[in-house]
Amino acid sequence: MNTKLVFHSAVKLFKNGAIPPYNSEIDATTSAQADSSLIWQQWGRSNWHLVLSTPERAILELLDNVPKRETFHQADVLMEGLRNLSPRRLQTLLDDCRSVKVKRLFLWFAERHNHAWLKKLDHSKIDLGKGKRLLVHGGKLDPKYNITVPEKMNGDI
Repeated sequence: MNTKLVFHSAVKLFKNGAIPPYNSEIDATTSAQADSSLIWQQWGRSNWHLVLSTPERAILELLDNVPKRETFHQADVLMEGLRNLSPRRLQTLLDDCRSVKVKRLFLWFAERHNHAWLKKLDHSKIDLGKGKRLLVHGGKLDPKYNITVPEKMNGDI
């Protein structure tokens, strides 16, 4: 069985992007470590300590790659299924996120899917920057988040 691992560096995306050292006294399968958006998991025959992102962090990392390496359709399908995210963890991550594009896209998708946890976020604490962001040539401008999004959402975008 071939396993494909995709490495994402959070150093540029998050202000506090450095990964704290593994603490063997904390259960490696929980997210109770110093950065609660990371999970340490043992992997492979040698039980390497693999650092994984929680779903809240992982979706922000994925949105950082839209539209260059990930499509709007892929992000949309993933966001649709994220019904059980932690508002507290999301708030911390959105406050820490450096990318205006990522934060605007995240909120746009969350609103599109009417997620219940969206109401629990303090939007006044999330810096959405100023000005418009062109994400899709020929798309439509969303006036609330000032981002261009595809006219229609389908698998080709």
